[in-house]
Amino acid sequence: MANEPAKPIILVVDDTEDIRDLIMSVLQDTYTLRPAFDGRSELKRALEKPAPDLILLDVDMPGSSGHDVCRALKVTAATAEIPVIFLTGRDEPADVVKGFQIGAADYIIKPLNAEVLRARVRNHLELSYRRRQQEALVRERTEELETARVQLVRRLARTMEYHESTAVGNRVVRLGHYARLIAEAAGAKPDLADLMMKAAPLHDIGKLGVPAQVLHKSSGLSAPEWEQMKKHAEIGAEIIGVHDDPLLSLARTLALTHHERWDGNGYPKGLKGEDIPWPGRVMAAVDTFEALTVTRFHQEPLPIDGAMSLIERASGTQFDPAIVAALKQVLPDMRAIRDTYADQLGDLVDLDFASPTAPDKRSLVPPNPAAKRDPEGVARLQKATADEERALRLAR
Repeated sequence: MANEPAKPIILVVDDTEDIRDLIMSVLQDTYTLRPAFDGRSELKRALEKPAPDLILLDVDMPGSSGHDVCRALKVTAATAEIPVIFLTGRDEPADVVKGFQIGAADYIIKPLNAEVLRARVRNHLELSYRRRQQEALVRERTEELETARVQLVRRLARTMEYHESTAVGNRVVRLGHYARLIAEAAGAKPDLADLMMKAAPLHDIGKLGVPAQVLHKSSGLSAPEWEQMKKHAEIGAEIIGVHDDPLLSLARTLALTHHERWDGNGYPKGLKGEDIPWPGRVMAAVDTFEALTVTRFHQEPLPIDGAMSLIERASGTQFDPAIVAALKQVLPDMRAIRDTYADQLGDLVDLDFASPTAPDKRSLVPPNPAAKRDPEGVARLQKATADEERALRLAR
């Protein structure tokens, strides 16, 4: 008790003035006491700030009994954890058991003995204080574990990025923020939006199972290479595994389904429309937005408005229209995130923006000599459907 910053507060509830006076005289030198005269007054005083650390509660009072008051306290979040010691003249075992069943911490029989009262109050306050310390320690350790887990997810995602390209920047951070923003705008509850932020960086972890020469290829992929590329969704799901843990379960869903398309022409399962898990639909838009708006291997970025224009044109074919609408709603925030966590070109190596020679129809990186003459990407946006399709496939 010596570590308590102030005297513990005890709420004393008894309709008999003599009892209240006795309790006050016994405890007032050690504790801060709040008297109450009936059940209604007790409930009101129990909710005052700061909250009492312990309640001494008479069982037999006019109006609401001590049992009624205790029940009310235990179903109210603000008072549920406050220890209650019943004061009563009833000493039948059934009465004592009933008090404990209702939620009392202890039972003191009247007439009150001063030493017994002091000992019981001191013991329960110490127990309560230790419990709060333990709960605080558990919360602290839980937060530390959660932080470590999130950092591990980000480190794994960065490992994948180094395998995919030496041009590694702040992609992991951007992806998480984008996923949270779009999920919230699409109606997700805060807990799910937070999980999306934490799980999003693992969506492409399956690329660890794709040969680096395939990932680095700037020209069109051959049919066998494209089949290797498409396997990364299922490889990612296998790497993450099946878990009851909400974060890892969500990460597996994102890895497996972020390349499914609204029109059913995606992979690996060819799911269509609402058969695609909602998180996967969100991640599809996040992944494409990121791919279109950052400097990548052999690719200059589109301006954000240009990327949004391309994604809107694919609404209802590649993307869930509701998710596209949510992305558009938070576009100013997406822009702020991109600016805040922009990559520094000086830290990115092995970049080559030259147009690949003789690209075929499977090219994932559209030739773009006009972009060097037009840093805003206007010329690229004026090109026809063929360039649009190639650009959208950059999120391979």
